[in-house]
Amino acid sequence: MTPVRSLFMAPQWIGDAVMTQPFVAALKARHERITVAALPWVAPVYELMPECDEVMVLPWPKKGLSLKLRWEWARAQRHRFDRAYLGPNTFKSALLPLWAGIPQRVGYQGESRSWLLTHVLPNPRHDKSLAMVDFYNALAKPFEHGDVKLCAQEPGHAVSSAASAASAVSRPQLSLENVEIAKTLETLGLASGEYVVVACGAEYGPAKKWPHEHFARLIVKTPWPVLMLGSNKDSLDAEKIVKMVHALGGSRVIDLTGRTSLREAFAWIAGAKGLVSNDSGLMHVGAALGISQVALFGSSSAEHTPALNERATMIWLKQDPDYSPPLTCAPCFKRVCPLGHTRCLEDLGVERVLPHVLSWQD
Repeated sequence: MTPVRSLFMAPQWIGDAVMTQPFVAALKARHERITVAALPWVAPVYELMPECDEVMVLPWPKKGLSLKLRWEWARAQRHRFDRAYLGPNTFKSALLPLWAGIPQRVGYQGESRSWLLTHVLPNPRHDKSLAMVDFYNALAKPFEHGDVKLCAQEPGHAVSSAASAASAVSRPQLSLENVEIAKTLETLGLASGEYVVVACGAEYGPAKKWPHEHFARLIVKTPWPVLMLGSNKDSLDAEKIVKMVHALGGSRVIDLTGRTSLREAFAWIAGAKGLVSNDSGLMHVGAALGISQVALFGSSSAEHTPALNERATMIWLKQDPDYSPPLTCAPCFKRVCPLGHTRCLEDLGVERVLPHVLSWQD
């Protein structure tokens, strides 16, 4: 039987990309041949998924329509694929499979794009209790068990809701089979398991970021060298934290934010004793690599985007029955605290985090 040739249009965030791994694995398990089309900063995530048969790097920037580039790319894919799955919930992402002449096109409702799709799923994005892993898993449902009737649905026909169709939350997993960890660590004079990674950034905004002074005090009390990882957008935060560490008498901290490739960051995280991070893309990378980690939540939800890792500790004052007054404002999912106090993170003190980090000595 000839395998279905499937194209998956990947989401643009690293954390979301990691959370699509169980979905990709589900397609592979039913013998689809999977090509992932991803933006340059997300493509390395899919290179660590052995279920992917091909990873195509998209040639346009994150923002803007770039219609000419998209049209040319799509036309070059004609007759290559039988089916397309859309990770992004955007109109422009739905244009590509249509322009490429892909006969089956699966995605969620949104941005008035239903007429571009053949299989439309009602969008449960408003349900923040739904784990994002299951949000992506549900994209596979229209063709589960090779259901011919579903495959033959008319354009625009809605299938069952993602929330009810989604399977139980499954843990994303990445493979470092082709990543040279030891060689990467040698460049810093470190050995695997002898340092901790701190990721102080969060792409969405400051309401997801643990305060600088909290990170600095934690780093000073951590009994191992600390590597700080993140993008160039995190460099200013990391610089402030390092200065605070030095002012507190600490010294064993190396700032690599904005100075590594994503693939190198994966290697350093995989080799770490543990990871301390905000709710961020690197948090999901650490979870998918199965390392010990502490994940700090503020404006977002530990139910909606949890660190799916049995070795993870998630700390969210919203879930602490002893914290008073209760955080009735959380999760607000805002970039900046609308009340101006960011109490969800300011009150999440080092004393709540340090014992979990010290437990990694065992």
